[in-house]
Amino acid sequence: MIYNKSMKKKVLIMPKEGILDPQGRALKDVLNEAGFDVKDVRIGKAVEIELESLENLDKIIKEYIINPLTEDYEVL
Repeated sequence: MIYNKSMKKKVLIMPKEGILDPQGRALKDVLNEAGFDVKDVRIGKAVEIELESLENLDKIIKEYIINPLTEDYEVL
């Protein structure tokens, strides 16, 4: 019997602090206008990646998935 040893990881990508987030700002304004007391909204993205090994995951993320100047990431 052959077992698939690949692993799935989720990568949460968010704008770095201080980087403008026009989508987040627009949603915050809409929610506040609707009567919700929202202090801040940041909109990012999630990537699910399936790999045979996690050995090169950080390199893949930093070189191919995120913009390291404007984005931070977390592997879940």
